[in-house]
Amino acid sequence: MSAPLLLVHPGTHGVAMYAREVAAAVRARRPALRVVEPAELETTALQTIDDATPVHAHFTDRLWGDSPEEAARVFAALAARRPVSVTLHDLPQASDGERNLPRRRAAYALVAAAARGVVVNSEHEHSLLVEEDVWSGPVTSIPLPVALQDAGERSQPDGSVGVLGFFYPGKGHDEAALAASAAGITRMTVLGRASDGHAADLEAFVRRAADLGVSVDVTGWLEDDEIARRGRAVSVPVIAHRHISASGSLASWINWGRRPVAVRNRYIDEMAALRPGTLLTGDEPDLAAAVREAHARPETTWHGLTRLPMSWTEVAEAYLQWWDGLDR
Repeated sequence: MSAPLLLVHPGTHGVAMYAREVAAAVRARRPALRVVEPAELETTALQTIDDATPVHAHFTDRLWGDSPEEAARVFAALAARRPVSVTLHDLPQASDGERNLPRRRAAYALVAAAARGVVVNSEHEHSLLVEEDVWSGPVTSIPLPVALQDAGERSQPDGSVGVLGFFYPGKGHDEAALAASAAGITRMTVLGRASDGHAADLEAFVRRAADLGVSVDVTGWLEDDEIARRGRAVSVPVIAHRHISASGSLASWINWGRRPVAVRNRYIDEMAALRPGTLLTGDEPDLAAAVREAHARPETTWHGLTRLPMSWTEVAEAYLQWWDGLDR
């Protein structure tokens, strides 16, 4: 195989961080793979690399441009110079709204058509590509990995309902706050900070939660060890996304040994089947009751498993086999 360049973006965007983690995992198995940042593709440092050398990139529109249109143009320009395979993230769907859905749909369609191969992180996302008329060609699904950490002694529950990850409308914070209020729980922990452009939305959410009698602790950005410590301490982890493609937050809860309360949808059902025993699933009308039960029985919010499918090693091997297949 002509070893692909692994294109990764700098910064703290979740997709950028995941791309770097994938790159590290596959290089652990095949050290010849080279990691580059977008700016390096234009530097003299890469002039010795043949233009036919393939690139693998991770795409979400917010990472590649200030608009879906610009992001797609940047990707397509790269694909015109070099063969590029892509992992798609944050796929277009109805919750994008009437204005943004057509724009994001068109952008992702352009990216998929320009790529020499397409990966998604769930069969749910594969279905979204078809349902949203983005791409009906070949697609490979490689789930987000889990890397179980030794949690040691289980933390003393802190009495809060917890939602993990960057805050943005549709992430499930309002649903979690409503469920907490209905369950008689007065504390909530937002593990993370606002996504870029959503600081005012987060402030408004904190006020809405206060009106429900729920006090919100927003941790802001935390380093890995500290966010894991705080995540193990919350009484009830909750996943109630309305906009969901694949969830790194879900994988993190599982990594830390937690079994979150999760509102059922196609993706949640897929992950529950992939890793049995790691989720407390229920329909949205039953969320408050599920949160109340989990708060009363904190032992149910820990899965206690020591091995689960699709570790980092398995994900890295899946990528390597897929890239090899693209060259045959």
